[in-house]
Amino acid sequence: MIRIVLADDEWMVRVGMRAILSADPGIEVVGEAADGAEAVELVRAHRPDIALVDVQMPDTDGLAATAAITAEFPDTAVVILTTFSEDAYIARALSNGASGFVLKTGDPRELVAGLHAVADGGAYLSPEVAHRIITELGATGTDGRMSRGAAARERTGRLSAREREVLSLIGEGLSNEEIADRLGIAAGTVKVHVGSILARLDVRNRVQAAILAYEAGLVAVDLFPDQG
Repeated sequence: MIRIVLADDEWMVRVGMRAILSADPGIEVVGEAADGAEAVELVRAHRPDIALVDVQMPDTDGLAATAAITAEFPDTAVVILTTFSEDAYIARALSNGASGFVLKTGDPRELVAGLHAVADGGAYLSPEVAHRIITELGATGTDGRMSRGAAARERTGRLSAREREVLSLIGEGLSNEEIADRLGIAAGTVKVHVGSILARLDVRNRVQAAILAYEAGLVAVDLFPDQG
């Protein structure tokens, strides 16, 4: 059972989200919050698998809540609810440790699939959000792309050959189990590799690692190509 804390300042949104999530027998909403501070308290009380957090809320917003939750409760993943008009928040949410991004206006099946992917140890970006991140990565000019790519290749060059292989599959959005199946190794071994990769690259989660893999040229296709 995937236990969820849901945070959004709009009551009707919370009602709709709860209805969508409750329709999945593998998901349980254990608490609802109207702001980020309340979300943090509910995570403290319930220790859910995932906090599903709106990026914009009064008082304590989703960005601050994400930072607080990932710092204090590393076993709780944070998935951000966002809209097309909130692209500027994505980079900050990534740096604060968010594990996924889902559009509020997206297909409900996408929301459920994203939560299952994150609960399984993967990362999830709505296909539209992934496209916008990739576009943003390429929007700073040739010099910026080359500089960022060189830095990413230097960082990933510190990894072993197997770790780079695992990183490339993280970049494709695969869960630990899917990586294990692809490489023919145990899921526990993949988990060890992932922990080592995150530590050696000094990134907070799989989404950050996936973007670094893309920048380093380890992923030959768009991030998370099977989503949508």
